[in-house]
Amino acid sequence: MRLSFWGPVLAALILPAGASLAAEPAFDCAKAESSAEELICSNEDLAELDRSLADVYGKAVAAIETFADKDTALKEFKAYQRGWIKGRDECWKAEDELACIKSDYEFRIAEITAKYGLIEGQKPVFYMCNDNPADEIVATYFPTTPPSARLERGDSTEIVVEGPTGSGARYLGNFGIVFWIKGDEAMVEWPQGTSFDCKVRS
Repeated sequence: MRLSFWGPVLAALILPAGASLAAEPAFDCAKAESSAEELICSNEDLAELDRSLADVYGKAVAAIETFADKDTALKEFKAYQRGWIKGRDECWKAEDELACIKSDYEFRIAEITAKYGLIEGQKPVFYMCNDNPADEIVATYFPTTPPSARLERGDSTEIVVEGPTGSGARYLGNFGIVFWIKGDEAMVEWPQGTSFDCKVRS
């Protein structure tokens, strides 16, 4: 009883002035430059998301190192990540900066996880689109938070992450891609303005 009582008191005495037991992000808060980084350093939930992103980022780099074109792929991956950081730092323009940063982190973590298969996905679902076998889309869903999916159509692969919707499940990706599923049917907006009406192949 005596030890459990004095434990928190001793911890408070040992910690240097201004130190905190709160979780810290993966980057050095002493070098925080943007308002987004400052907010992350002061918010434990955002700090945890930053550490989670650093973890999946490292796993993705390890996966890319096994690629035949690893040098090019790694260069592109790092460049994309730098672009993502710039986008995250633009959250100061949002009505709710904290919510914007949180959403950006969750999307990016789910996106990387699905793209590089860092966790096991569900059994692929085959969608016949516009009654044309050439437009078949194969969707592999991943139990990320929020849920994500890898969509394969011919030689193209796109990653989408579930966003808010009134009905069904509406997944969004880069370049305006939308994958909206309701039961066995899906409405798809592919890059370059190509639209599809799809149904699970029986």
